[in-house]
Amino acid sequence: MKARRAGRLFAPASILASVAVVSGVLASGPAASAPAAAAPTTTTTVPVRAHADLVIWADADRAKILLPFAQKFGKQYGISVAVTADAGNLEGDFITATEAGKGPDIVVGAHDWIGDMVADGTLAPIAMPTMEQKLFDPVTIQAVTYNREIYGVPYAIENLALFRHPALSPQAPTTFEQMISEGQALVKAGKAKIPFCVEVDATGDPYNFEPFYTSAGGYLFGTLSNGNWNPNQVGVGLAGSLTFAKLLAKYGEKGSTPIFSTSMGYTQATDGFIDGQCAFYLGGPWAVGTGSGSIRPGTFALSAIPGFAGMGPARPFLGVQSFMVSSKAQNMALADQFVLDYVASPAVQKALFSLEPRPAALLSVQEQERATSAIAQGFFAAGKLGQPMPSIPAMDQVWTPLGVAEANIINGETPATQIAEARAAIVKAIATEK
Repeated sequence: MKARRAGRLFAPASILASVAVVSGVLASGPAASAPAAAAPTTTTTVPVRAHADLVIWADADRAKILLPFAQKFGKQYGISVAVTADAGNLEGDFITATEAGKGPDIVVGAHDWIGDMVADGTLAPIAMPTMEQKLFDPVTIQAVTYNREIYGVPYAIENLALFRHPALSPQAPTTFEQMISEGQALVKAGKAKIPFCVEVDATGDPYNFEPFYTSAGGYLFGTLSNGNWNPNQVGVGLAGSLTFAKLLAKYGEKGSTPIFSTSMGYTQATDGFIDGQCAFYLGGPWAVGTGSGSIRPGTFALSAIPGFAGMGPARPFLGVQSFMVSSKAQNMALADQFVLDYVASPAVQKALFSLEPRPAALLSVQEQERATSAIAQGFFAAGKLGQPMPSIPAMDQVWTPLGVAEANIINGETPATQIAEARAAIVKAIATEK
């Protein structure tokens, strides 16, 4: 998820999908007598609102899962429902189309979109009753709450975890140093070629490094008295981030213990673990599957990400996938009804879990998953100390400067200089944005 906005969920095209053809678009409703779900069709154009009473935009995979629920909702309320799958930049497409009055009523995406969308005036708050809020994992409600209002109905949590080969590493390492030592021993014994594989790329990866950044005492933003993120209190450049930067240099390509490499991309890291070349691997639920290039269930064990010895715990970002309602929804009442009644149902959350092993947001479903799925249990345990990714617009100004600094440090540049430059760029960009 390079841009951390559910990016790995998308392919380079826009796909329209639903359950019956109505006026040239795919939709469901009373005009159709319960037809079977239509196969997705592909278009190269940016999605435009379909001709239906209720329109939902999601990525291609989730659109397929939503088809039968859209059909059921349409029949129940006697309306047509269109599910449009945008395989491009769903967040940007939604904002652009909504501002032009051509967007959907509902969009499915990551909670960290909320700040930008609220700032752009494209999202409406959702009046979720207190009793219904209590049905969800509290951290998911926290994540979709912005300025004390709820802007999404959550359905899943996602975070990074440590992948290991059970036969080679039956016990989870408790510190970063122990993990590296064990990985080096496996390499020396000829049982692996790389101690630890992490996607970095030439531009760095603050998302993947967040667990280690926080373990060293780093933080991105402070918080206000009401619990909201404070964009005027930037943590990059302060003591904890400098401690992390020095450790990154130690484990960089020019360091005393070279582990991280800017030539290690997502494919190289994931394939390396699949092929047994990587002793340990850092990844999320999007890496798990049965298709080509995916880590197959039953071939790995999951653990909490180990922090640095004598320092704080590693705290990965938590992403919360949710259903959000457009501020310009043509059918606001129907949109609210769908997200509150259908998304908040065990059936929908279980169906979406079947697609990828992201723990459900509903506590009742989450408990079932943890009892029956080792993968769900593993990701849940790895994310126990995680924190929701900041959803404020200022977060957009962090990714590039911090990522470039990390990449430069790995390549041998001076840690203090790079972190200081990243801080200056972030602070300037936030000030300019106001």
